Formats: sequence, C-alpha cells, structure tokens
Amino acid sequence: MKEPKNEVRIDKWLWAVRLFKTRSIAIEACKKGRISIKGVTIKPSRSIKIGDVIEVRRPPVTYSFEVLNLSENRMGAKLVPEFMKDVTSPSQLEILEISKVSGFVDRARGTGRPTKKDRRELDQFTEDHSFFDDWDLED
Repeated sequence: MKEPKNEVRIDKWLWAVRLFKTRSIAIEACKKGRISIKGVTIKPSRSIKIGDVIEVRRPPVTYSFEVLNLSENRMGAKLVPEFMKDVTSPSQLEILEISKVSGFVDRARGTGRPTKKDRRELDQFTEDHSFFDDWDLED
C-alpha cells in the first residue's frame, strides 16, 4: 500500500484541485508571479504541505485557498472540498462584486472593437442622469 505524500509540487496540486484547466497553464501562472504563499511568489516546482495558504491572483481579485489534503491526480469536482478550503477575504470578494456591478460592459472575446452605435449607447448610459432632475433633494 502506498504511503500518503507529505509534499506535492504546487503546479500539480493546482491542476489536481481544478483551479487550472491544464498543468501547463498552472506552470505559466507560477512563472508570471500570480501564485504566492505568504506574499512570496513561488516557482512551479515548489512543494506545498497541508495547512499552507495559497494565494492565486486573477485580477482584480486575489483568491486564497488553504491546503487540506494533497494529491497529484486530477479529481472530480465533488472531491475538491476535501482537498482545499476557500479562505478568500470578504474584501476581495467585495471587489469582485463591485467590478461586476460597476457598469463595465464586458464584450465577448473576438467581437472586435465597439461600433459607433455601441459607443453612443454606452456614452448615453454613463452620462444620462436626467432621472435625478425630478427629485427635490432639498426637502
């Protein structure tokens, strides 16, 4: 019977718990400095242990995950909660909500630049404050 591992490479673990679709994407994220432990960016070959808190930066938010168990093998989505716990701070989640609600118009990838009509509609939406004119704020 195999003995459970005490340490696993960070790139393998990130892929195994389904934070990244492929291991090469996880390696690239490490090389770009988007993965850190205790604020220190780490290399893809860095070993992690149970109890480590891994920070994954996906702008505009930095997610934090506590390692509950180790695995080098990719698992089904139902098993992921046994291997990691989301400990992302509420302030980071608030940033995510604000960015969703802030009026940012998310264009589908590959649709090209906005047309003149799209720009006019966006300008009208962001500059139209006429609905406040009927309110009497002095009362």
